[in-house]
Amino acid sequence: MNLHWHRRDLRVEDNRALASDDPVVPVFVFDRDVLSHAAPPRVSFMLSALESLRESYREQGGDLVVVHGDPREELPRIARELDVERVVWNRDYSGLAKRRDTEVRDALDEEGIVHQSFHDSLLHTPGSITTNEGDYYSVFTYFWKKWRDRGKDDSFDAPGDVVDTADVAAVDPDNLPTLSDLGFDEPEAEIPQAGTDAARDLLSAFCEGDVYSYDDERDYPARECTSLLSPHLKFGTIGIREVWKTTERAKNDAESADDADSVDGFQRQLAWRDFYAHVLDNQPDVVVENYKDYQYEIAWYDDPEGVQAWKDGETGYPIVDAGMRQLREEAWVHNRVRMIVASFLTKDLLVDWREGYDWYRQKLVDHDTANDNGGWQWAASTGTDAQPYFRIFNPMTQGERFDSDAEYIKRFVPELEDVPPKKIHKWNELDEDERKSLAPDYPAPIVDHSERREDAIAMFENAKG
Repeated sequence: MNLHWHRRDLRVEDNRALASDDPVVPVFVFDRDVLSHAAPPRVSFMLSALESLRESYREQGGDLVVVHGDPREELPRIARELDVERVVWNRDYSGLAKRRDTEVRDALDEEGIVHQSFHDSLLHTPGSITTNEGDYYSVFTYFWKKWRDRGKDDSFDAPGDVVDTADVAAVDPDNLPTLSDLGFDEPEAEIPQAGTDAARDLLSAFCEGDVYSYDDERDYPARECTSLLSPHLKFGTIGIREVWKTTERAKNDAESADDADSVDGFQRQLAWRDFYAHVLDNQPDVVVENYKDYQYEIAWYDDPEGVQAWKDGETGYPIVDAGMRQLREEAWVHNRVRMIVASFLTKDLLVDWREGYDWYRQKLVDHDTANDNGGWQWAASTGTDAQPYFRIFNPMTQGERFDSDAEYIKRFVPELEDVPPKKIHKWNELDEDERKSLAPDYPAPIVDHSERREDAIAMFENAKG
């Protein structure tokens, strides 16, 4: 009998560590150390996912054992009580997760309890795609060329026998806690439905339609051509191999070469997900340190008022403000807009990317350490394969190019609802009287982009030495 420790794999199918002919007892530990890095949107989604997971086990005649405490103590205790033969789990790649797993292994070893961990959350495991010299890639293009040509594993079957814990030990599967029980407030945003069924519905709908226009449409936030799977991949409510196989079927069903190429474009995003996880596995301090070395420290600005305006969506740059308000309202932001708002913080406000990363960590339902860190450091010109520091997004031209009718902007910035799109995209060029007449409640730009662009280039050149 195995004890399966659920973490970021809140599903029963296509779960590598869970796939076994041995009877299984599933357990989830509310780990205080992990919760200290959590935030209301993700905890809310996680609780919903756990409810769905528990229902899946109950349909199989078992249950999900839920405990609160330190997994270094709780897992050996439960393993002793249930007299299990092995404790299993799927790996995570952050420094915190790897330290925790090492300590759990040590605690199980002290009790003489067999344990095994598996690679599960990525299509290719860290260290499996390297340069000819055996180094991890820092340039995505080269990584992608090898990644796309590698075979991908098939999905794994669900466990055959889920043990009814009431029959083997007096382990009480307490009702799941509430957000309040865990010390969290209700999130500002409406959180999407969690669970494997919800994830499969999203994947099926995407692969029957939008995936074929993804490559052409994905950069336009008003068109909503995205899978919306990111929180499900974050918490593992659907297996990555199932996602891959479903997209492969969509590619085989494509009616044209362009449609097939569009599916490739989405699969490339799955490769980016692997890439950033590999970077994190190889260099865990990238969460707090620049990946790219500069000769001198970057002289980031200290601008609390500017940062607050950015957080509130009150910068006077419409596409930036729309993105930051979407973050508040939906706990999610379109990927193109994520790049725009990150560039604005680091290149227009000249504020350290770590402040933006931390705000995302607090507000996103799909916050993923590897992906978010990779994205922020890309925008800040400090990361792997990063945007060159002298190529700086102009937030006005980005808005005009990717939201020409201002449909996305007006959805989240209602103060501009009656303003013609051409005026919105020239907001920084209008005089004060015209801005007041068009949208009296919307602010003027808090910085001059042209001036800050020159300041940013000088800042990075000074750091470069």
